[in-house]
Amino acid sequence: MTSTTPDPLLTNRDGRPVTRVLAVMAHPDDVDFGAGGTVKAWTDAGIEVTYCLVTNGDAGGFDPDVPRSEIPGIRQSEQRAAGAALGVTDVRFLGYVDGELSVSHELRRDISRVIRQVRPDRMLIQSPDRNWQRIQASHPDHLAAGDAAIQAVYPDARNPFAHPSLLQDEGLEEWAVPEVWVLASPTPNQFVDVTDNFAAKIAALRAHASQTSHMDDLEARIREWTGRQAQQAGLPEGRLAEAFMVVSTA
Repeated sequence: MTSTTPDPLLTNRDGRPVTRVLAVMAHPDDVDFGAGGTVKAWTDAGIEVTYCLVTNGDAGGFDPDVPRSEIPGIRQSEQRAAGAALGVTDVRFLGYVDGELSVSHELRRDISRVIRQVRPDRMLIQSPDRNWQRIQASHPDHLAAGDAAIQAVYPDARNPFAHPSLLQDEGLEEWAVPEVWVLASPTPNQFVDVTDNFAAKIAALRAHASQTSHMDDLEARIREWTGRQAQQAGLPEGRLAEAFMVVSTA
């Protein structure tokens, strides 16, 4: 009798199947750069994925002719289009100020609210640990969003007495997220082969035109980066991968 190893894309390390994933990111495009191919694999498998963007990315953009007041709406629209390219239709924005993010009680509460609404089997967050090998991944907003998200996972969202207004005023009962996947961690322990979803990842990134339209080398840059991660994972030459640190939080 042969045994089959559960697919880590579809099953948590505790053996529970994954039906809902919540991604909490600081800015529009963060999830697409870091995990676009993995997200496409999840949605292709029938997993419901929700995006929660902490800011509107209002400090982004490169075109001086675009009024700054229009950037939040542009970046929201771009993120919705990018999500659609990967099979994601539930995209939410918390509206915090881009470039000024800090871990606060209010941010922890607002992420806890989304956790209790979505009730995910798995979360995708940014690393709260600075990655000295890839400093661009450790934007201060990324670190703050990751730190607030993991604090919302534990202890906030699972504690019925934390942020009492969520239960008393909104009827949102506690929820324990059993597993977290962390982007840009200095110590990844899970690699996902995204070769077959690379085109979808690039399509999602190109949807962020205000951020990527000036990048003539976008595809080559992402291919080189995901190729290095595939080598780190020990995949055959020519394969492409995204990297995560997977943590059981039950």
